[in-house]
Amino acid sequence: MGRLEEAQEIQKKDPAKAEVIYKEMISKPPGMNDAELRDYELALVALGGIYRDSSRTGELAELITASRSIMSSFAKAKTAKIVRQLIDLFTTIPDTLDIQISVTKSCIEWAIQERRSFLRQNLETRLVGLYLQKHSYTEALSLINSLLKELKRLDDKMVLVEVQLLESRAYHALRNIPKSRASLTSARTSANAVYCPPLMQAGLDMQSGILHAEDKDYNTAFSYFIEALDGYSTQDETKKAIAALKYMLLSKIMLNLTDDVHQIMTGKLAIKYAGRDIEAMKAVARAHSNRSLAEFEKALEAFKEVLGSDPFIRSHFTALYDTLLEQNLVRVIEPFSRVEIEHVAKLVGLGTPHVEAKLSQMILDKVFSGVLDQGSGCLIVFDEVGRDKSYDAALETIKKLSDVVEVLYTNQASMLD
Repeated sequence: MGRLEEAQEIQKKDPAKAEVIYKEMISKPPGMNDAELRDYELALVALGGIYRDSSRTGELAELITASRSIMSSFAKAKTAKIVRQLIDLFTTIPDTLDIQISVTKSCIEWAIQERRSFLRQNLETRLVGLYLQKHSYTEALSLINSLLKELKRLDDKMVLVEVQLLESRAYHALRNIPKSRASLTSARTSANAVYCPPLMQAGLDMQSGILHAEDKDYNTAFSYFIEALDGYSTQDETKKAIAALKYMLLSKIMLNLTDDVHQIMTGKLAIKYAGRDIEAMKAVARAHSNRSLAEFEKALEAFKEVLGSDPFIRSHFTALYDTLLEQNLVRVIEPFSRVEIEHVAKLVGLGTPHVEAKLSQMILDKVFSGVLDQGSGCLIVFDEVGRDKSYDAALETIKKLSDVVEVLYTNQASMLD
């Protein structure tokens, strides 16, 4: 039995002892034959795995830095693969975003020194993704701009698709929807020119669904989310698949199709990904179906960590909350011509200042006709008055007279010329 096989066998029972063997194996440079290179690579990644499992982020970062000097003699493709594998080990350790950014930047500087352009581009693309996770959108877009110029010149379509997709996500996070849509269109155009891996295609579909939802086109968004869910499910990307399923349910909730929500919930994929995330969407769907603001608020409070952590869901549920509040207020004030604001607030179960602000907004948006008498703390509701047709007729007559005057003026001016 070789040293590598011995360490792999011991690792299951005694990781500390296996760690000593792995360290010994990578302490000296490997030979140039394929077997020795393979053993060195496996020992390096296995040692990184031990550090990951025990959350020793500092030692994992040191391992990546120390191994680079030896990897300088490796083939460029193999070096890129090993570096990516080692950095990937950080992803399962919580609260390591800052150290991931630091290590990735360090590896980028090393790749520039070693003139390894492919590795540098790959790491810079990864750094953009890390910036997006940290909400450092200015740094992300700055790096994206320099990457895009280089990739377009090299015509590297595969990496170009990934960077353009990241650009679309960055602009969406900044609420610049037109630019986000333009970046996604560019990504799809680039993707049509090459083979697009399932994971990348799922990412494109997910972003397409999100942007269609921003336009309130929830039917089209739903169809894209289905494609994204299918793609992530086949690639065992559980976290992303759950997000796609949540967005599917969100689309149906926003369309007020409660029966469809129930149908999706009893489907095979929903059962596969059942958990707190799906329960949260179920509670919101039930509250919306019952037109109950109290239930809706209760669901938001009970599942705060699930519903509040996703900006996309949070923004759409804010709009949904406003719609529900409007429906409740309209129903409450319907029997009255004059009613105390405090009484309305009591009926809907909200604070008086909040209800007063919402009623004011609804009057300005012409949801109903009325006025707030703040002196007496009352809402006065007016009867709906139909539009005066004579007013429209007068405007039409004035417009025609204006056109006649314009023609006469033009003719007179031409005669003087």
